[in-house]
Amino acid sequence: MLNTARARRGMVTAPHHLASEAGLRVLREGGNAIEATVAMAATLSVVYPHMTGIGGDGFWLIAVPDREPIAIEACGRAARAATPALYRRKGHDGIPWRGPLAVNTVAATLSGWAEALRFSTELGGRMTLSRLVEDAVWHGENGFAVTASQEDLTRSKLAELKDVPGFASAFLIEGRPPRAGEVMKLPALARTLRLLGERGVDDFYWGELARSIAADLARIGSPVSAEDLAQHKVRRRDALSVAIRGARLYNFPPPTQGLTSLMILALFDRLDVAEAEGFDHVHGLVEATKQAFLVRDRIVGDPDEMTEAPEDYLTDEVLDDLAARIDRRRALPWPQPASAGDTTWMGAIDGHGLAVSFIQSIYFEFGSGCVLPDTGIHWQNRGSSFLLEGGGPRLLAPGRMPFHTLNPALARFDDGRVMVYGTMGGEGQPQTQAALFSRYAMFGQDLQTAITAPRWLLGKTWGENSVTLKLESRFSREVVTELKAAGHDVELLEAFTGTMGHAGAIVRHANGVLEGASDPRSDGAAAGF
Repeated sequence: MLNTARARRGMVTAPHHLASEAGLRVLREGGNAIEATVAMAATLSVVYPHMTGIGGDGFWLIAVPDREPIAIEACGRAARAATPALYRRKGHDGIPWRGPLAVNTVAATLSGWAEALRFSTELGGRMTLSRLVEDAVWHGENGFAVTASQEDLTRSKLAELKDVPGFASAFLIEGRPPRAGEVMKLPALARTLRLLGERGVDDFYWGELARSIAADLARIGSPVSAEDLAQHKVRRRDALSVAIRGARLYNFPPPTQGLTSLMILALFDRLDVAEAEGFDHVHGLVEATKQAFLVRDRIVGDPDEMTEAPEDYLTDEVLDDLAARIDRRRALPWPQPASAGDTTWMGAIDGHGLAVSFIQSIYFEFGSGCVLPDTGIHWQNRGSSFLLEGGGPRLLAPGRMPFHTLNPALARFDDGRVMVYGTMGGEGQPQTQAALFSRYAMFGQDLQTAITAPRWLLGKTWGENSVTLKLESRFSREVVTELKAAGHDVELLEAFTGTMGHAGAIVRHANGVLEGASDPRSDGAAAGF
């Protein structure tokens, strides 16, 4: 059984223990929480390639004590050549999930690293990118032990990935899926990370590296060009926030579903549920999720194309009205359209109270599946969330941002605590956030207990089409029976299934004590000193 980790000088958590070690080493050397997070993100890009990579996007929430949190939006826009007409000419009614035509947006996460490090410098941070990618480079050059989840996902998705350009040579061993514990090397990716450390992130978008990337993208048939890379811009945003009893919650604005996460907890707070783990807890959060998803799917997409402001749905009047629509005993008929996803969340808080909640994603497992041979970068398929018909903020058009399930979370409590928390898991991200936050903050559970406890998922994730209410088998028989009787389409899954995501959290108390927790469903660790 995992226990909550406690420390005073710094704490990190990530879904792979080697990433946590990389972040902790940075903190021990005097680096701050932002620098530690970059080190973790780089390491995860190598040792957890089925979940994340530098060919994806990233979103940051960074909180400095006594200042409002800042949000860093590292979201790639659709290529100039990515139009509905392109896909129709190729014979597609929708955007493919895999292959070169799924590679239709710029990979932006590296620009987010750079912007976060600029902010770190404003705060006195001094560590270089070359130092922060050291662990990642070593693992890529010398090899890392394949995790069970990488083996499982490679096997389960092999049919749709094996013929995608570059995938087999990068992620298969002698033409077969790797076995857990086998050593895998990613020398081209390691070389790219080393070059980025030496030359800086700008080289990815405007320099020699950008020219190499663009040439490889053109060779495989992606619409993303050198011009698209050069025009990319990262930006700082204001975080969305909402007050609940005892705390103020923060999350990321559109194009992410951060609004959803805030709405779920704000709606549930209005239900006055007295106890955790029973029918009222699970049913209340599931029904709050449905109300939030209905809003999300109607209004959220590229923020420049949205016609309604997300802040309008965080007012007391709107939240009270939506909470009143929740039937305490009966399930709202479902399903609604759902999304899949693969992601890594990581967090860090240093001894000075600088707190980071960061999420980095390639969308599906291994993203598009396309691996660029010269650089070893596997590219995201985030643009497959665009629509080819209709209107609204999710319609594909050059320069538009795709809808993101990503949403890093942060909370400030009235008693002085600060909490960073998050998870991977597509549709499950806001639901898992709600489960762990409600258990810890509303019902007083220990932090690790709140993450270890059985979870649920309304809708689909991991590329599956099932939209049932999935419950881990560790829920009591009574709760399962009550949920079914209330009209929920319940599907029981095995205990500690990866379908429920890989969550993590860190809390800093007013006295400086740090608590950290990681998910037993992942390969991660919370580590402090």
